Amino acid sequence: MCGLSGEVRFDGAPADIGAVGRMTEAMHERGPDGCGLWSQGPVALGHRRLKIIDLSEKAAQPMVDGELGLAVVFNGCLYNYGELREELRGAGYRFFSTSDTEVLVKAFHRWGPACVERFKGMFAFAVHERDTGRLTLGRDRLGIKPMYLAGDGRRLRFASTLPALLAAGDVDTGIDPVALHHYMTFHSLVPGERTILSGVRKLPPATVRVIEADGTATEHRYWEPSHTRGALPEHAGLSAGEWRQAVLEALRVAVRRRMVADVPVGVLLSGGLDSSLIVALLAEQGQEDLATFSIGFEAAGGEQGDEFAYSDLVARRFGTDHHRIRIPDARLLDGLQDAVRAMSEPMVSHDCVAFYLLSQEVARHVKVVQSGQGADEVFAGYSWFPPLAGAPREQAAGIYARAFFDRPHDGLAAIVSPGLLPEHDASGDFVRAHLARPGADTALDAVLRLETTAMLVDDPVKRVDNMTMAHGLEARTPFLDHDLVELAAACPAELKLAHGGKGVLKDAVRRLLPAQVIDRPKGYFPVPAVRHVDGALLELVRDALTSRAARDRGLFRQDYVDRLLADPEQDRATTGVNTLWQLGLLELWLQTHGV
Repeated sequence: MCGLSGEVRFDGAPADIGAVGRMTEAMHERGPDGCGLWSQGPVALGHRRLKIIDLSEKAAQPMVDGELGLAVVFNGCLYNYGELREELRGAGYRFFSTSDTEVLVKAFHRWGPACVERFKGMFAFAVHERDTGRLTLGRDRLGIKPMYLAGDGRRLRFASTLPALLAAGDVDTGIDPVALHHYMTFHSLVPGERTILSGVRKLPPATVRVIEADGTATEHRYWEPSHTRGALPEHAGLSAGEWRQAVLEALRVAVRRRMVADVPVGVLLSGGLDSSLIVALLAEQGQEDLATFSIGFEAAGGEQGDEFAYSDLVARRFGTDHHRIRIPDARLLDGLQDAVRAMSEPMVSHDCVAFYLLSQEVARHVKVVQSGQGADEVFAGYSWFPPLAGAPREQAAGIYARAFFDRPHDGLAAIVSPGLLPEHDASGDFVRAHLARPGADTALDAVLRLETTAMLVDDPVKRVDNMTMAHGLEARTPFLDHDLVELAAACPAELKLAHGGKGVLKDAVRRLLPAQVIDRPKGYFPVPAVRHVDGALLELVRDALTSRAARDRGLFRQDYVDRLLADPEQDRATTGVNTLWQLGLLELWLQTHGV
């Protein structure tokens, strides 16, 4: 797990190694164990390294293989690199390291861009071919590892974080009106290729982009799970019990894959079903002295600030080396500001500060953790899924919007400045187009596909990557194992919706976990002091929204901002997000990153 960067020129000029160096240095926290730069004519690559597999300098990046004519930078982990290395050895390839990076190099040489179809893991990479000048960019199936792009006809720059591109300079930092529409509709996430800045785009998940030396490019999406009952013929006609067994076995494999490392691997244990199940499966596989970590905050506004009762129960049950981390309110404001600095894109979820502060403490003990993100999207654990059961396909977008959107399109006119508000319902159009695509049997299947392949990527997945990597901590998410995701997509909807959601998962693990954990109310990272915009947090938001920078930018109607500042709790979105915080966080992020 690391940070990568690079530039390729199309105008005959040499790559700007200084700009690549600035991008690389801006990602120091992602890779505190090493730094490397490489350039050759129109191409330059940069890398920050976090040592997880092959701790020697033989695995340093950029990795250049002169014999094969390839130069590579890579962020992530190929969990099946051992099996691939043996296959490549059998084909005559020689290895000088034991790293998964070198496996990627050889795999690309043997199979070209189609090598991604053989990878089981999380990854973003850039491969430069010396003999053709071609550059290939690739990203994993679920978008766990990020790849940001900024370019024009003269050059393309890429990096693992958006702020790294800003450090290189010469980026169009105007606000993208469609992205702002998404931000204000999808509680801050901007799905697809867009970012809040007009000049920065993302390589989509499950995508390989091949860029020729003259700048022409082709793109291929190599994976999308089929949400149909016939997607996996080998599972046709399974009984409910057989489905439960298949899901459990796939999860066992996913958890086992993510133990591949040359350093210890811990678990972020919230005490909820998903993280508790990871602990149970590791214990089942004989893992001893497993380090587990839980976080808690002070109560506020009548809300409990921790779920230690559940995490303690699981830790005792499986005899883990458990660490309770309690964060006093005095650390929250600084932690919040640090979390904003760590965001590649603005994210309103109060979980961000929890993940940031938790990762800060966990990184003192381990460099790799497994975490339970993704289970709710993959196994239908959220409240907006049950209303879709049995609904006509043409009603899916409307049902989803009423439960998931922060506000309808016509509600934005009172909030967003007229010059930045698209005339069309950009967010509704995005959802309707996604749901209308073939490959999903029912309304629920279509929404689950949307959640798994789009919304998940730019909310919990991005949040976990940003907040853990801010401390050089690698997070691995077994519920996003693509084999498991494919299995869940083919699983009958009624099995997933049972027991209030994630039913097939809950029933599969009843012999492994206490009923108190399986059947408990849905939990979250509780940070009560951040959920309520008052005190020092209110002053932080007020300063951001009334600053000269905010007034000059003019994103929001001033009369609306003034009303919210006078009564900070007056307006909450459908999903419970405080609207003042949503507006303030965007300005805080823009100002923090010098936009």
